[in-house]
Amino acid sequence: MYEKNTIASPGKKIDLQNYDPGDTGDFHNKESAQTKLAANIVELAEYQNILYAQNKFAVLIIFQAMDAAGKDSTIKHVMSGINPQGCQVYSFKAPSQEELDHDYLWRDRKCLPERGRIGIFNRSYYEETLIVRIHPELLHKQNLPQLDLKKIWQQRFQEINDFERYLTNNGVVIIKFFLHVSKAEQKKRFLERIQEPQKHWKFSADDIKGRDRWDDYQAAYTDIFNNTSTKAAPWYIIPADRKWFTRLAVADIICSRLKELDLAYPQISDEQKAKLADAKKMLDREE
Repeated sequence: MYEKNTIASPGKKIDLQNYDPGDTGDFHNKESAQTKLAANIVELAEYQNILYAQNKFAVLIIFQAMDAAGKDSTIKHVMSGINPQGCQVYSFKAPSQEELDHDYLWRDRKCLPERGRIGIFNRSYYEETLIVRIHPELLHKQNLPQLDLKKIWQQRFQEINDFERYLTNNGVVIIKFFLHVSKAEQKKRFLERIQEPQKHWKFSADDIKGRDRWDDYQAAYTDIFNNTSTKAAPWYIIPADRKWFTRLAVADIICSRLKELDLAYPQISDEQKAKLADAKKMLDREE
């Protein structure tokens, strides 16, 4: 439905300013979008059942965004209908000392979904080309044997592309979302967190600091899209000023990508069919 309008086309120059955070596509009100979202949630639940039974593909869904863009609520709403046994969500915060003593992909590799399951990364290894780029002092904590700030970002883009190509070749479907919120809408949501007691827990003083570097973050994200949106693992830039539309667009794209896999329940052998028939006869004989 909305996939073509949000995809960061591989090989084409991406300018984040060309993507409207307030866009709602063909939907002009919340009610019609919620009806469509409900249908997508049901569809996604069915795809998950087949994905789990087939045990052939794994799905990795990555969410990146500026603070207050709605990552948590999007995950909550879009995944509300699926079986928790087949889905894992990981939130990546500042790396621990143990994680810093490994390569930067180590902690993400440990959390990759198994075949038949959906894995969700709330932030990801892309932070290593984003916040670390904005704050290079964090890079020095990694104690790298060789560090050239003029080359390291292109190097990491290449490493990430190679890593994602490897995963794709091994049956991992990668779906990457950037929830694109405007600076004005972010301010509104921060004020809500400050003014409404039930939202105080969501607020962190560190969130405000990111607004001072807003343009730097936007430039860093643009560089990420231009270097890591590939045919195998493209980026989807989702308007995030209207949460009801964000959830719909994300759900619709996930369903679309799963539909492309031609998922099917496993076919059983003649021997297994015979055993099923025998089992049925036994059950039919019971009083």
